[in-house]
Amino acid sequence: MQSLGFALAFLTVPMVLCGDSEGTWCYDSQDPKCGPTHWKEMAPACGGPAQSPINIDLHLVQQDPALGPFIFQGYHSAPPGPWTLENDGHTVLLRMDTDPQSRLEIRGAGLPLPAYRALQLHFHWGGPGRAGSEHSVDGQRYPMEMHVVHMNTRYQSVEEARSHPDGLAVLAVLLAERDTDNANFSALVSGLKNVSESGVSANLAPTFPLASLLPGASGLSRYYRYSGSLTTPGCQPAVLWTLFADAVPIGRAQVAQFQTVPRAGLPGSRPAPLTDNFRPQQPLGGRRVSASPGASIRAAASAPAPHLAPVRGALLGLGLRLWLWRSP
Repeated sequence: MQSLGFALAFLTVPMVLCGDSEGTWCYDSQDPKCGPTHWKEMAPACGGPAQSPINIDLHLVQQDPALGPFIFQGYHSAPPGPWTLENDGHTVLLRMDTDPQSRLEIRGAGLPLPAYRALQLHFHWGGPGRAGSEHSVDGQRYPMEMHVVHMNTRYQSVEEARSHPDGLAVLAVLLAERDTDNANFSALVSGLKNVSESGVSANLAPTFPLASLLPGASGLSRYYRYSGSLTTPGCQPAVLWTLFADAVPIGRAQVAQFQTVPRAGLPGSRPAPLTDNFRPQQPLGGRRVSASPGASIRAAASAPAPHLAPVRGALLGLGLRLWLWRSP
């Protein structure tokens, strides 16, 4: 998940932003010398436990009846003011108005009280013909993944939230490539031309209901939940992850537009397209992955109990003798 900033005011167009507060880091596609294997050198948490992303192994997932429906506030109407689209050199972000009066919040679904306020959403993608999602389900990855980042309203700042295991909640949406465009992403994709340099931001207009980018109403009740971390430095284990089971379609041409966004580079160097901006998957360790009652799981194959093994062998032997006796 993209390292967070906390803007309290809208930015003007265009505007050059300050560098990343976590120091110099990158993806292997940018420069292996500052790629994910080196992140722990600048942010020790990146080499610690409870890291993200992970593969959701449906044989290990357990259903949890406490994971009920989400309650969305402000998600189904367009915001009163503009949102800010930003190219930070590592991804494309859409920053929402962080004014508490905007009430763009989620609650329910087993999340701690009182609520989580939306801050920004961003994307991860691969290169042409390559998967780019950070999470996978039973090993299946997708062309893109969208993260909608929320902060627990009991904390006063993102910095404070990052220091608590319940500080952040991220809705992760897998994006499946289709031949036809998804009109719900049109405003975002059209805005990419206005952030054609790393470090540039632009107001996005027109805006749209945030719910239009999520799975449909029935799909919102099918999800997986686990405790993990930011997927960029500093990798703090402060995230309650929700990965929706239902992928959302996005057009092949729309994916290609993301793959043309310029990445961060060395000063004076020629800008190159940003691709493969995902962190490699991390060990699950002893963590539990839970499923909402509507999400699919697979029953783990179980071996016969040891005390039943001799009985099973005897029955098989008896069946073989009967078959031989009845044979001509």
